[in-house]
Amino acid sequence: MNSKNLAGQPHIAYRGDELFMEDVSLSALAQQHGTPLFVYSKAAMLDALSAYQRGFAGREVQICYAMKANSTLGVIQVFAQAGCGFDVVSLGELTRVLAAGGQARKVIFSGVGKKRAEMRAALQAGIGCFNVESEAELDVLSEVAQEMGMRAPVSIRVNPNVDPQTHPYISTGLKGNKFGIAHERVVHTYQRAAALPGLNVRGIDCHIGSQITQASPYLDAMDRMLDLVQAIETAGVPLHHIDLGGGLGINYNGETPPQADQLWAQLLAKLDARGYGKRALMIEPGRSLVGNAGVCLTEVLYLKPGEQKNFLIVDAAMNDLPRPAMYQAYHQIVPVKPRSTESQTWDVVGPICESGDWIGHDRQLNAQPGDLLGVLSAGAYCMSMSSNYNTRNRAAEVLVDGAQTHLIRDRETYADQMRQEHLSTAP
Repeated sequence: MNSKNLAGQPHIAYRGDELFMEDVSLSALAQQHGTPLFVYSKAAMLDALSAYQRGFAGREVQICYAMKANSTLGVIQVFAQAGCGFDVVSLGELTRVLAAGGQARKVIFSGVGKKRAEMRAALQAGIGCFNVESEAELDVLSEVAQEMGMRAPVSIRVNPNVDPQTHPYISTGLKGNKFGIAHERVVHTYQRAAALPGLNVRGIDCHIGSQITQASPYLDAMDRMLDLVQAIETAGVPLHHIDLGGGLGINYNGETPPQADQLWAQLLAKLDARGYGKRALMIEPGRSLVGNAGVCLTEVLYLKPGEQKNFLIVDAAMNDLPRPAMYQAYHQIVPVKPRSTESQTWDVVGPICESGDWIGHDRQLNAQPGDLLGVLSAGAYCMSMSSNYNTRNRAAEVLVDGAQTHLIRDRETYADQMRQEHLSTAP
């Protein structure tokens, strides 16, 4: 087999008869570090980032990587060194940003349930802005800032009631979602925020969902946001920046989302046409920066043919790759070293004691015990959502940079899992 790239995976390709990421053999990595193993391409991350940077050339824009997609220190460091800011939703994520060399002044703190201790710590660190999600949060944040003799910089997240046409669990901009301020209360809420002594109103924010594969929801959201900007400023509250959130999808199974630079060309044209072309912008991409940069390597353990289903049992499971069980999500699954014989239809499943522990249904594969498979597009919402269910150790992670590799997370041990636990009585 000659060199052949996989759809949606520009830095993962077959060379000869095995799969490589950049200039590194994935089978060699699996042999060195074991499986399950997450491997990320630095070049893929920076290529995805460059599409946004091209789209924003000549504009005042702060790109804030959305940490929830993948919060591993070695991944965060790539974006910190590239000059990105960060969108965090917990004090833990802020702590990781600072540990990886990110700048607090480039941090946006989002999330519906910020605690007072988190607010205090973020203010002490000097973060750039809080994205406030409720009127009650405005009051608490103002109190905390006053107690510290400070004024908290705030942007209010609005709910524009735009359908992102994605999975309901990752839709965040509809009236029935828990996020943001209802469209009809936005002007009143801004006037209230401007009157609170502990707040400094800086901008307006929205985020309508995740894995969005069409431009139209963004264009609708932009129109509604600009209508609100006009109404808020007419009411006497000036806004420094507009934050359009993130949510751009990736190619998991033949989806064709717009390229970031093409999408933003359309959005910026609308911004210009409405007279807001010189306004400072913020965006919060996550999945689109890391999703297609990652692969999870897993070993085939057993083949279990059946009357209704054939099961191919691997050592990765729903604790490593939760998206299929949680969202019925699709990931391409490919052999690391393809066999030339005829494939069969298999359900690829893990060892966890749940019928929901599956990685892929009805896949055409030819594999034998001991073979390696690559679960593609595993850079986002896999490791960051992983768990120790069934007392399974979380996987190791490796960053590939050309021909170099960096172990950025050791494989967890059982001692690591139990370190914070205590018996109730002496054994």
